[in-house]
Amino acid sequence: MRLTKPVIALATVSVVFGLAACGGDGGGSDEPRGTANSDDVDKSKNEENVTQDPTRVDGPVEIDGATPGGTVTVLSAAGLNTMNPSEAYYQNTTSILTGLVTRQLTQYVYNPDDGSQILIPDLATDLGTPNDDFTEWTFTLKDGIKYEDGTPVKAEDFVYSAAASMDRTQFPEGPAYSNDYLVSGDTYEGPYTGKNGLDGFEGVTVDGNTITYHARLPFPDLPYWLTFAAMGPIPEAAAADPAAYAKHPLSTGPYKFGAYTPEKSLELVKNDQWDADTDPGRTAYPDGYNFDLQTASEKIDELMLGDQGDSQTTLTYDDVLSANYRDMDATDRLVVGGFPLTSYWAPDYRKITKLEVRQALAYAFPYKDTYRAGGLIEGVTATAGDSLLPPGTAGRKEFNPIPDHEVGSTDTEKAKQLLTDAGELGFEIKWPYANDDEQAVAVKDAIVASLEKAGFKASPVPSTVADVSTVRADPDADINVRPAGWIADWPSGGSWFPPLIKSTNLKAEGVGSNYSVFNEPEVDQKIDDVLALPVDEQADAWGDLDEDVMTNYLPLFVTRYGGVAQQHGSKIEGHFIDNTIGMPTWKNIYVVQ
Repeated sequence: MRLTKPVIALATVSVVFGLAACGGDGGGSDEPRGTANSDDVDKSKNEENVTQDPTRVDGPVEIDGATPGGTVTVLSAAGLNTMNPSEAYYQNTTSILTGLVTRQLTQYVYNPDDGSQILIPDLATDLGTPNDDFTEWTFTLKDGIKYEDGTPVKAEDFVYSAAASMDRTQFPEGPAYSNDYLVSGDTYEGPYTGKNGLDGFEGVTVDGNTITYHARLPFPDLPYWLTFAAMGPIPEAAAADPAAYAKHPLSTGPYKFGAYTPEKSLELVKNDQWDADTDPGRTAYPDGYNFDLQTASEKIDELMLGDQGDSQTTLTYDDVLSANYRDMDATDRLVVGGFPLTSYWAPDYRKITKLEVRQALAYAFPYKDTYRAGGLIEGVTATAGDSLLPPGTAGRKEFNPIPDHEVGSTDTEKAKQLLTDAGELGFEIKWPYANDDEQAVAVKDAIVASLEKAGFKASPVPSTVADVSTVRADPDADINVRPAGWIADWPSGGSWFPPLIKSTNLKAEGVGSNYSVFNEPEVDQKIDDVLALPVDEQADAWGDLDEDVMTNYLPLFVTRYGGVAQQHGSKIEGHFIDNTIGMPTWKNIYVVQ
């Protein structure tokens, strides 16, 4: 999934999906305790060492020492992209919806023993039952679940959400896994674009409260895909106007939308139709949340360091600036953790056709200068990278995709020589940046200086925080490089290669998440071949594909791996790092009264 900001933003000290995150919140016990004691349940681990607990089914969840009441203020400079669940695919939109507003068949919860996330049921009675080859998964919907307006959640609402998740024209930036895996995902256009509702959609069937997902390829990771807001229940009538639904998606979780100004602010208030007894993961201790989404980074740090008045009940999921890192760390209100992020530059494969030019870009990129310019902390929130798959991913191989290149170093002379030998000296590079974000401007300036020294013509394209993601998604935009960041949607290569480099992710209306506009049928076939392998052989095959694609094609090059350093006020408890996504553990948060 995408970063909170569609500009160069995050990186970290380590990336270990499903393993411990570092940091604390200044005291208090935050262990979630549902109806099942953690010592009594049958925990299992999948191939990637991510804990699953299929028996943790019922609530309510209680936290020792937690106090109800208070309103949490959340500050960010990043805005919010669309909040329509079918398209919510940025780090912040996904996390806010699934943590506080929407419920899905499955969910993650924080494990206080090691800081990992545990996959557990949510609206389903378990984690699903697959057939022998993982092409069919069956779930049972719990009884008595309601939307915020009191209408019941029906199994048919999961049919509609899966169908809507395939509409790449209506939701060009939404996650495309339903298209990649489910039956009819390669032909069905979606309920909005296809104009025929659910006619032609065969990916999900229902029988009473039984929901069955049908896949064209083995899909052992389906229970992870079902944690996404796009796959939660969506009533067809309520979502008939997708633009309107984006302004107020119906809640099934503990909070619902109050006042909402897209990209600027969001108020969440209590949802009195949420049944805590059916929810084994969420709490609802705060009275509500107020998100202020266009607060300058410097102002956020000033408020958090001051910790006065309302700042005491405030948190931010933006990283602390490097200049304030040591002071904030000394307060014991800085929470640091890793998550599976790869930040990269994606040259447009249609416009930068020579491998040598793409390699020259990788040599010329000012890695360390952009860390400093962006307020990042080398070794804490910025770590150089090489392969697309970050450390901690099953099957990852150690290799260097750029010949004779020291990872994280800048070599403008080597870049200039490559351009000269290729007859491309003076090649123009155009990329979008947010000119209303001081850090983005500083990063842009560092890149311009390095590219020009390397023999490129640097032509950054100004945009805004609110609009740069739209420019980046436009296949016809006057740019030839797209800066991006990608977070693993689940712990396998299947959440990296199909969305990022498979040509079927491309549509006329948008590039989807294939920001390189990469189109090689041979690579498409190799991805399909890996997906068709037995589950226990896929991890190594993804590592081999990573080396093949990055070495022989270089559709993108890595600028850093990811992690976070977030801040909270002295009256906020339960702010840990969700290391599947790099956001706060919303389900644990409460305000000290």
